[in-house]
Amino acid sequence: MIVSLTIIRYPKKRIPLAFLSMALHHLPLMLTKGCSFYKLMGSGRNGTFDLKPDLQQWALLAVWDTQQDFDAFNNASFVNSWWKRFAKERWTVLLKPISSHGKWDGKEPFGSGYGKSDFEGPVAVLTRATIRLNKLKGFWSNVGTVANLMAAAPGYITSFGIGEAPVYRQATFSVWKSVEDVKTFAYRSAEHAEVIRKTREQDWYSEELFARFQIIGTEGSLNGKDPLAIKTEIL
Repeated sequence: MIVSLTIIRYPKKRIPLAFLSMALHHLPLMLTKGCSFYKLMGSGRNGTFDLKPDLQQWALLAVWDTQQDFDAFNNASFVNSWWKRFAKERWTVLLKPISSHGKWDGKEPFGSGYGKSDFEGPVAVLTRATIRLNKLKGFWSNVGTVANLMAAAPGYITSFGIGEAPVYRQATFSVWKSVEDVKTFAYRSAEHAEVIRKTREQDWYSEELFARFQIIGTEGSLNGKDPLAIKTEIL
């Protein structure tokens, strides 16, 4: 299994085409050989859950049976041709699941039970949730605190806020130097631990998923550079 996350940036004048792609790309993706799961998403302006959309930046997360299936899509698909013609930039990171728990639209897209707790090296983390409509106020009132903590946390490298729908279907993709850095931020920060407690006690989410990945490669650029290029020594 290979997982790809592609971030696409469009010129301002082509923002309407970006919106159109969210509808047009479903059928070719559904028919793509070797693609077992995909999500077309928008992006926030900041690197985490975000109420402010970046209308120039969009995302595709997909799960592939093999590297060859991804390569075929990446080289000769309708979606790839669309990006080449209309997008300004795109950046893709390829990933291998290390662990995953929870569901996304009732599915376990990255499998479960990997259990590679001894993994060493840089790690990518995907956190996504469907927020209960009657819990939106509580959720969003805590987002700023968590975002600031994450950006200042030891081992944090970069992150992207992505989502299927504004406000209530949100995800964060982040990259860290090690699994230990992720654990320290998630469980040993008093402020973050308090947010986790509220999440459980107040039952913010109707569905959630947390997954970790090994980074196996990147290609392309965003804003003129590979977001992980300055960290090539970790890859």
